[in-house]
Amino acid sequence: QVQLVESGGGSVQAGGSLRLSCAASGIILSINGMGWYRQAPGKQREFVAYITGGGSTDYADSVEGRATISRDNAKNSVHLRMDSLKPEDTAVYYCHVLGTIHWGQGTQVTVSS
Repeated sequence: QVQLVESGGGSVQAGGSLRLSCAASGIILSINGMGWYRQAPGKQREFVAYITGGGSTDYADSVEGRATISRDNAKNSVHLRMDSLKPEDTAVYYCHVLGTIHWGQGTQVTVSS
């Protein structure tokens, strides 16, 4: 059974940073593409970043230059560091195994101005 558990969310002021983590069980993240998505209140879930099994990364324009996705194969986890946070980054952040039905339960990020 695949489980993805996000952590690291919280409330920060604009300009601050957070590091989100996604710990996996039942699946080996190092051979799968992993993505981070977010959903703000009243909006559709949107792509934030992904990392392929080979380590290639891509980011949404809205977070380009402020976000870094990485993977810790030893801990079977994926991380998303967000810097220079803005109020519009407020959302529930989810990790996702690309191309599958597997999603985490989400972690709330709230950025105040």
